[in-house]
Amino acid sequence: MVAHIQQIVAGDFAALNESVVSQLHSEVPLIESIGHYIIDAGGKRMRPVLVLLTSRNLGYTGQDHIGLATVIEFLHTATLLHDDVVDMSEMRRGRPTANTRWDNPSSVLVGDFIYSRAFELLVNIGDMSIMDVMASTTNRISEGEVLQLVNQRNPRATEADYMQVILNKTAILFAAACKSAAILAGADAHIRESLHQFGLQVGLAFQLVDDVLDYSGSSATMGKNVGDDLAEGKPTLPLIYTMQHGTDADRALIEKAITGGGLEQLDAIMETVIRSGALDYTRQKAGECIDTALKCLDCLPDNEYRTGLAQVAEAALNRDS
Repeated sequence: MVAHIQQIVAGDFAALNESVVSQLHSEVPLIESIGHYIIDAGGKRMRPVLVLLTSRNLGYTGQDHIGLATVIEFLHTATLLHDDVVDMSEMRRGRPTANTRWDNPSSVLVGDFIYSRAFELLVNIGDMSIMDVMASTTNRISEGEVLQLVNQRNPRATEADYMQVILNKTAILFAAACKSAAILAGADAHIRESLHQFGLQVGLAFQLVDDVLDYSGSSATMGKNVGDDLAEGKPTLPLIYTMQHGTDADRALIEKAITGGGLEQLDAIMETVIRSGALDYTRQKAGECIDTALKCLDCLPDNEYRTGLAQVAEAALNRDS
């Protein structure tokens, strides 16, 4: 389905990829090496595609949407580089993370470069309302990262705590992609807010499904190690639900795993999480987010680009990687 969505904006998507490559240029070879390494690893480009679909849906005819989509992709890429250092991850998109292939300092500094290049592109676009959205978004992403760090190895984290983390850490960039594209296209306040909410709900669903796959997917399909979140002691919703609805023995097992981290009890925990109904519950929450997201599209012009936006939402829910 993702390839079909990209085909709706095929010309813009090709221009986006060209822009990403050209804007990674640097006179420092290490920056280009690491930047291209993570960009060339693939990825669905779901966030920048939201910019392309939204702007075209609203009748935008200029060229700044390509630069804006590049900004979104760069912000996402920078967070991946930083996340892998913080999380000490070893695999991303089916191959070693940049910090594993190079080192942590290089990954952090190249992530900083990509962040700053994104804001250079925003200056070129020259819209202060879009700049405001992006400045707020990067701030919220940082808050989400810190909140996740605070909750790490905390078995008392609640579902509300978890939802706040993923709202800031993941969903806010989906929302920024949609809202900033609406601003670029000159949409009114109602449409901007509807698209902001659409992006938030799609982003929440995306992360909820991601946390389901951490216990039900395969490393080969996902391109990362199964159980990564558990190894890092992250209290994601499947674990929180299991502790709330499982037996005393289930609760003790999960608490020990979150507090200590590691994968020594991975098989037992996966069995417990599945038996508790936690994965079904988490997928149900993701489905509710997508239902809400699709209603947000009612105010948009009915064309192939709106269909594409709906398909992005469905792809976020039904993905297996």
